[in-house]
Amino acid sequence: MEKAEIIKKLNWFYLLEINQVHLYRMQSRQVDDFYLQKTLERVAEIEQGHVENIRAKIVELGGIPGMFGEIAGPFSGSVAGLATGAAGTVALLKANIQLEEKAMKDYRDFILQAGKDSDLFNLLWSNLIDEDLHTAWFSNKVQELEKRQ
Repeated sequence: MEKAEIIKKLNWFYLLEINQVHLYRMQSRQVDDFYLQKTLERVAEIEQGHVENIRAKIVELGGIPGMFGEIAGPFSGSVAGLATGAAGTVALLKANIQLEEKAMKDYRDFILQAGKDSDLFNLLWSNLIDEDLHTAWFSNKVQELEKRQ
């Protein structure tokens, strides 16, 4: 994969991760369960770490972090956070699972294409593992809540 393609792909992830930060922050304000609020806040912090490490990699490669991501990501994430928050806790968590599964697929695909840059490889794997952990937590919470109903 050429450097320009890598930068373009990283900018796509930059947008998605910014979106996720704002999604989870907004969702944390929409739920009543204190533990879920704190978990969503923590997940947003982890996603913010992804934003920062992707941004740094874009700059390191000589690229410019996409302004579109910096504008559209917060807006789309906040709107989605409001919408999923209004849908109820289980629906919110299921939407998050779908989003995280898509992110995991995209990270796996990028890892296979990224080439021999070991720093990029490690960054992508680290982010992928975080997304997998988020998915597992959300899935477990859905099971717990559905047992109560």
